[in-house]
Amino acid sequence: MKNVNKPFRKKDAMQLVIGKPVYMDDLAPADCLIVKLLRSPHPNAIVKTINTTVAKKVPGIEAIFTWEDVDQNARRYTQAGQTYPEASPYDRLVIDRHVRFVGDVVAIVAGADDKCVEKAMKLIKVEYEVLEPVLDFHTAKDNPILVHPEDNWESLCPVGADNKRNLCAHDECGSGDIDAVLADCDVVIDHVYHTKACQQAMMETFRTCCYMDLYGRLNILSSTQIVFHTRRNVANALHIPKSMIRVIKPRIGGGFGAKQTAVSAIYPAFVTWKTKKPSKLIFTREESQTASSPRHEMEMHVRLGATKEGLVRGIDLYTLSNTGAYGEHGPTTVGLSGHKSIPLYGKAEAFRFVSDVVYTNHMSAGAYRGYGATQGLFAVESAVNELAAKLHMDPFKIREMNIVREGDVMPAYYGAVNTSCALDRCLKKVHDMIDWDNKYPVRDLGNGKVRAVGMGMAMQGSGISGMDVGSATLKVNDDGFYSLIIGAADMGTGCDTTLAQIAAEVLDCELDDIMVFGADTDVSPYDSGSYASSTTYVTGKAVEKCALKLRAQICKLGAELLHCEESEVVFDGKNLSVDADPTKKVSLSEVAFASQFGHMVPLEVTETHTSPLSPPPYMVGAAEIELDKETGEVKVVDYAACVDCGTPINPNLTRVQAEGGLLQGIGMALTENITYDSRGWPMENSFMQYKIPARVDIGRIRVEFESSYEPNGPFGAKSIGEVVINTPLPAIADAVYNAIGTRFYELPITPEQIAMAVEETR
Repeated sequence: MKNVNKPFRKKDAMQLVIGKPVYMDDLAPADCLIVKLLRSPHPNAIVKTINTTVAKKVPGIEAIFTWEDVDQNARRYTQAGQTYPEASPYDRLVIDRHVRFVGDVVAIVAGADDKCVEKAMKLIKVEYEVLEPVLDFHTAKDNPILVHPEDNWESLCPVGADNKRNLCAHDECGSGDIDAVLADCDVVIDHVYHTKACQQAMMETFRTCCYMDLYGRLNILSSTQIVFHTRRNVANALHIPKSMIRVIKPRIGGGFGAKQTAVSAIYPAFVTWKTKKPSKLIFTREESQTASSPRHEMEMHVRLGATKEGLVRGIDLYTLSNTGAYGEHGPTTVGLSGHKSIPLYGKAEAFRFVSDVVYTNHMSAGAYRGYGATQGLFAVESAVNELAAKLHMDPFKIREMNIVREGDVMPAYYGAVNTSCALDRCLKKVHDMIDWDNKYPVRDLGNGKVRAVGMGMAMQGSGISGMDVGSATLKVNDDGFYSLIIGAADMGTGCDTTLAQIAAEVLDCELDDIMVFGADTDVSPYDSGSYASSTTYVTGKAVEKCALKLRAQICKLGAELLHCEESEVVFDGKNLSVDADPTKKVSLSEVAFASQFGHMVPLEVTETHTSPLSPPPYMVGAAEIELDKETGEVKVVDYAACVDCGTPINPNLTRVQAEGGLLQGIGMALTENITYDSRGWPMENSFMQYKIPARVDIGRIRVEFESSYEPNGPFGAKSIGEVVINTPLPAIADAVYNAIGTRFYELPITPEQIAMAVEETR
């Protein structure tokens, strides 16, 4: 292959490196009104009165909007970027009189510059009726205090939601008699695991600008992963037709799932629609930390039963998820905690998976890379590591006995067949990469320091089966180059390049011959968006189908020009010739010009793809840590990982995806933590308090690939984006256990906790 499985440089690399204006704020109109949000200081309150009279007199202030400007009885909406009908409930108003977390919107202020807007915000007088909040997600279900008592709350899908019980979702599923199986097991691991909420912490904060065009339509330029869903979100929030809205995505400075929610788009859209003037809203880092869309806090109760030889016979999982004040992605993230962890153990005779998602008066959660699988895999993989220790078995050996293999039916993965899998080879590769036999479990370095290793496995998906839709448009231009128009969002992942490689492979041309454009709701064909690890597998397949169809059209027109049958045409990417007589030929450029004059063969094609399958990528990871028993400090000195993502379309881009995901997973395991004080105030409002790991904080990260071939993906490809974050959590937790003999069932594992645990064992 000339283009696929080749390490091409990202198409936009040079423009980004030299600082060309490509991001939202670079492209926003110069005369934008500055929009800022006055936020609630209370986790649960009713706005009794709000006085904006003095604030409106500040020079430069254009408008101040409050709950009085929003129909409180109108249909609510969701900010979740999901296919309609959304599983997330419709539980928001643009401005609600009832504020539900510290940071909820009380007023929208728009003015000529930052200075006047900030001055006006200080002059707004608000009187609150402060209500008792629900701050403990363990007590939220059936609590007499309701986060959403309103009657216009709505759930569009049967996800077990009931706002009068503080339930955002409930589900139960299983196979076999799990209670009987566990009762008959030689060993049962029974623990509760807790993962805190954590932030995506992308480089570019949430931001959106809006303006009216010459047709009187609302144009939205937003740093988003979901242009088409954002259009629906805004239309529903403002109660205007979707036909009056256009959403455009510039370059995105990272998303990691946070921008699968329309966090910033609604408010400047409201301002521009009301004033007809351009506006922009840029979240501060503090707002991005305290009023955004973090990972769901989850608690997982795992019961895992096995024989004394180490064969896993049954897994029982209950997940309690904290969606916070609003339900974005609550019903969907929780499912992955079980459906992307239990299926790894293909020999299990029975499983049960029950979940509850509850409302609380904390910041609303949302999508984050891994999307619930991260939390569930920490719990299940940690339980398997504990099982291995209890049976005095090597963690690699116990997994080799139990893993799902290619061709297996996976009852806990919706009964799907495992169509491609190199998990066994990934295990062997990582075992050798980390030099496991010589390092497991621990080595004493002297001076109170030890080095220890731990490992874990992971699986994810490739798009949402039977739901996600990817589309692509390809056309030949008059000099024989191609335009590829997509609705997927490149957020730094390099999907513009990856999708172009797929098209170039089919069309037998150079990568530079493919010009990529996206995403714009007025121009791009419909695409669900860049989330759920769908872009390469789903949209990539649409691109492959589109390129094949366009190639056929090129050959059809070429046959007319060569006065032969279409079946006789040979196309090498540059020229078309007659198979029996290669001297008879025309160039692609000539064919392109011909399509524009006197011919009726269109050289523009649009194709759409959806898949009934979501073939999982697999991953194995092993961490080597250095732990100081006196201080509790942990350093990851080496992390070895191996990924089965099918055929890597671009090995360089897949590798950096994996390295970045591993770094995020390390942060979640050791440092990242969202906490609240007794008043419901978030404590970590900057990177001074919220510690994300930098590259210098760790030693080596090494990533290799063991490729299976997925027959339903483009050129055998599966996904890569999400699976890569999942293995560090159980691997590091087990390495800490091997180092000090104490297991931790809650993340992050802090130096203080480690030092105290060491002291207790002395």
